[in-house]
Amino acid sequence: MKFTAFERTQQGTGASRRLRGAGKVPGIVYGAGTPSTIELDHNALYFALKKEAFHSSILEMELGSAVQKVLLRDFQMHPWKQQVLHVDFQRVDESTRLRKRVPLHFEGEESSPAVKTDKCLVAHVQTDLEIECLAAQLPEFVMIDLSGLTKNQSLHASDLKLPDGIKAVRHGTLNPVIVAVTTPKAEEEEAVVAAPVVAAAKTPAKKKSEKQNAK
Repeated sequence: MKFTAFERTQQGTGASRRLRGAGKVPGIVYGAGTPSTIELDHNALYFALKKEAFHSSILEMELGSAVQKVLLRDFQMHPWKQQVLHVDFQRVDESTRLRKRVPLHFEGEESSPAVKTDKCLVAHVQTDLEIECLAAQLPEFVMIDLSGLTKNQSLHASDLKLPDGIKAVRHGTLNPVIVAVTTPKAEEEEAVVAAPVVAAAKTPAKKKSEKQNAK
């Protein structure tokens, strides 16, 4: 994706407030050299932020007469207005090794034994994943195949088959659940109802045994 930024010469709280009043967003670009202060058109940035690819792919920023490859690192929104207050970008090149959260897309769920045969429910516990890779390998999203899911199975981060050169970032021993398969509620209720019936069937036999002992 490509977007346009402009050099920002005035800095400070007052200058940023005036920029926002004029429909602009103050920002900064850092990494691989001296940080640069920039400004962007608010509406163009606001709608770009609604696109998944703007958050998880290498962007081409046109600044002056040059085009730089950057990565969106952070942005701040107004507490209640639909207004972007500030945005941060990082310069990258193909050899830059980075960590970034990318969206997870899922496929094959409907054809899995868990859904097709056992009529189970599949919960997408995590919808994104932090990965580490070279900037040139950064995917817009990671596709996860769920066609092999079975009843009561949980898919953890360590179970994911990621593309070559990309690995999931692990924080200590944490191995979060990405997808969980659960039994339909109706089936659980049937199991609960069946238990008292079995207990009731055993009660008369117990009483009969007690009477025999009394004799």
